[in-house]
Amino acid sequence: MKSISFFSSFSNHCIQIFRRTPPLVFAMSVLSIGGLIGFTSASKILVYGLRPAQDTITVTGASTERIESDMAHWDITIQTKGSTQIDSYKKHIKSIQVTLDFLDSYGVQTNDYQTRELGPATTSKNITKNNKTGAIISTFWLTSQLIEVESTDVHNINKTHRAIGALLGKGILIKSNSPKFTYTKLAEKRIDMLAKATKDARIRAKAIVRQTGSELGNVKKVNTGVFQITVPNSTRVSSWGSYDTSTIKKDITAVMGVTFGVK
Repeated sequence: MKSISFFSSFSNHCIQIFRRTPPLVFAMSVLSIGGLIGFTSASKILVYGLRPAQDTITVTGASTERIESDMAHWDITIQTKGSTQIDSYKKHIKSIQVTLDFLDSYGVQTNDYQTRELGPATTSKNITKNNKTGAIISTFWLTSQLIEVESTDVHNINKTHRAIGALLGKGILIKSNSPKFTYTKLAEKRIDMLAKATKDARIRAKAIVRQTGSELGNVKKVNTGVFQITVPNSTRVSSWGSYDTSTIKKDITAVMGVTFGVK
């Protein structure tokens, strides 16, 4: 009974307070309570809605290795002059034979590791005229023939190329292009070089992240760069990549841009 009397008295007291409270004050009180509840709810949304951005670091890794060419391609052109087409061709046969004998003496012939192909001979008539009068100064026929050599004995081709100029002393008109030295296992080498470049990128990234007190995470993105195949110790860099064929030994450089997560 005392409890019922207490609640009844408390209820009547609250009603009296409510009646004595000015309307404006009561409204402000309600708004304050609502604002507090709203702020609390908004705070929860902000806290639970936050998703920190994944920190990342992008590092360029590189790998350079010295390689040696395993294939040589060499073009030799023999030309012979004559007063007539037949005269030019007859002389040319002798010039070709002297050239082939020279190549034979250096072991440059078709065998298990190289090919030597003789292209078709072509003849052309050449007329030289006086620029002012137009009078014919000289007329001669020129026979030309290409000898193509491909060999895995790159050092011997390089040696023969340096010595073939001696044919000029025998009256042979020869045009010898510089041999092109290439590496046939480049596709296999690329895989190994890219792996090493990626490893280099990880080492660099770890060194940088360590200074910030963070930890290196997993790989997020990989960007394969171009390959640079240059003469040894060259500083040449091309945005499209480069492939030097002038030397037997070369430096091959692979570049990788790797993005890592940072914890």
